[in-house]
Amino acid sequence: MQQILVVDDDPSFNDLVSNYLRRQNFTISSVSSAKSALKELEGNKFDLVLADYKLPGMDGLELIGQIKSTYADLPVILITNYADIRVAVDSIKLGAFEFVTKPVIPDELLRVIDLALSKPKGHKTGKDSAERSDYVIGENARTSQLWKHLTMVAPTKMNVLIIGESGTGKEHISRTIHKMSHRSNGPFVAVDCGALSVELAGSELFGHVKGAFTGANVEKKGLFEEANGGTLFLDEAGNLPHEIQSLLLRAIQEGKIKKVGGNVEIGVDVRLLAATNENLDQNVADGSFRNDLYHRLNEFELKVPSLRDRFDDLEEYCEFFVQQASEELGKPPMKLSSEVLDVFKGYHWPGNLRELRNIIRRSVLLSSETVITADTLPAGLRAEQSPVQSISDSKGPEPERLNIKEQSTIQEKQLIVDALVKYKYNKTKAAHALNIDRSTLYYKIKQYQIDS
Repeated sequence: MQQILVVDDDPSFNDLVSNYLRRQNFTISSVSSAKSALKELEGNKFDLVLADYKLPGMDGLELIGQIKSTYADLPVILITNYADIRVAVDSIKLGAFEFVTKPVIPDELLRVIDLALSKPKGHKTGKDSAERSDYVIGENARTSQLWKHLTMVAPTKMNVLIIGESGTGKEHISRTIHKMSHRSNGPFVAVDCGALSVELAGSELFGHVKGAFTGANVEKKGLFEEANGGTLFLDEAGNLPHEIQSLLLRAIQEGKIKKVGGNVEIGVDVRLLAATNENLDQNVADGSFRNDLYHRLNEFELKVPSLRDRFDDLEEYCEFFVQQASEELGKPPMKLSSEVLDVFKGYHWPGNLRELRNIIRRSVLLSSETVITADTLPAGLRAEQSPVQSISDSKGPEPERLNIKEQSTIQEKQLIVDALVKYKYNKTKAAHALNIDRSTLYYKIKQYQIDS
């Protein structure tokens, strides 16, 4: 049987966890301090360590450092409180496999333990790196406030509206809320609201029965059913057509859905997280977004700052994205030159963290040395004036003249990119400026592989 060392100075919690894991057929040793844990490790072979953060003498972070310096391949899981999110992040940096938060959910703990024990020794995948490096909080006051509020709302049942520019990490924040909630063992289902057509929205959200309409050859589960017991993430909620808003409101109010073409009501238990880069207050005022739906979705609001508003953390984000890209692409550890950092600091980042990550991945791929130099950056990035300024301040064509139907295929992609940048990746406004509907814009973005 696999052996686990449990380290916690709370006797009742220690006994509770230890007894639960014994019932799951693990061999358990338990101690109440980091010093005792290190002594226990000297004379025994363990497959995993489960340690609380708040320990006498030496805390959990120090213990992780000690363990990893001697037993590099031994997975460690840290137990912490919701309020200690920065501690949890630091534990990952120190080499912890994962962290779990109190109150501990047994099934979640068992899932994390199984993942840790099934991971090949000495092997770190790109996927692992991608997931870990997203945990970047930084020291910026706005970001710290965001994480403080996130950790407060995550364990509740409240629906959350996440507001921020495109590329600021709204979906990552929603996934973090789900992971830190009591629904973490349930599914997390994401839907891009801007891509929902009026004709098929009912089927996508609620499913349909066989024969409900032409082409409905089999019965289909909708997204609400898929997310039952978990979280449904509505990305770009501000782009929901008015007809779909009514359908969504009814499902939220009643907690029941009907499949398209069906008569049976199906109960669903779903927490809603919605994200938008739109000004929904303005949309409510002008009637394009329902006031009652807005208040259903906005039981708690999180505002995500743009990268421009957290420039004091730019270097930390760069370090993490460089590490992430190096591992994903099989490159040796790299770092950015001071010249590259200067270029980054002089740029306005309309695409925010997503744009930063993508540019760094490109530079890591192109670099043949361990120091990333400016010649690996896109040419436009080094322009004296940022893309946002040059497009917005130019004397070029007015938005209504950016008619994509009148341009050649060669020009199409650049026009789309220019419109997205000018309108800060607001697809509704970009589509309007290009004189196309949103569904066509989404198709073109996918066709040209434009990161939006």
